[in-house]
Amino acid sequence: MTANDHLDCFTPELVIIPCGSRKLDRPARAADMYVGSYHRACRKAADALQPDRLLILSARYGLLGLDDVIEPYDTPHGAADAVTAHALLEQATLRDIVFLDPVVALGGARHVGLVRTIWPHARTPLAGTRGMGEQMARLAQLRSGRDAHLT
Repeated sequence: MTANDHLDCFTPELVIIPCGSRKLDRPARAADMYVGSYHRACRKAADALQPDRLLILSARYGLLGLDDVIEPYDTPHGAADAVTAHALLEQATLRDIVFLDPVVALGGARHVGLVRTIWPHARTPLAGTRGMGEQMARLAQLRSGRDAHLT
């Protein structure tokens, strides 16, 4: 399978989506914590891919399952107290997901860069976009399944 295969050719074993800066102001399930439009668009696109597993990459907590309950936080990716690649590898090892394939990473460059430290083969359908508008359009395309490719 090449990087440009159509989405309907496979079901991802794992899709990882980004957290978001807009959050609830109280503890909540990770599935509910992030309320921004970008996170929600990534979530809808991920759901459309029908992965075996869906995780959120939190800048503070690392890999989160949808039912993990977390406190709100204000830590962006790349900050001094943000999750590290080493911590992600430990989490992925504990979850026994290091060797999954195919893996899809939805998100911006920082998010994808961190995901690729664990899964260098991860498919990145938002790669090559030139900003938020193009990313949102590609996410909409992924949701609808119209001629969407993984790269």
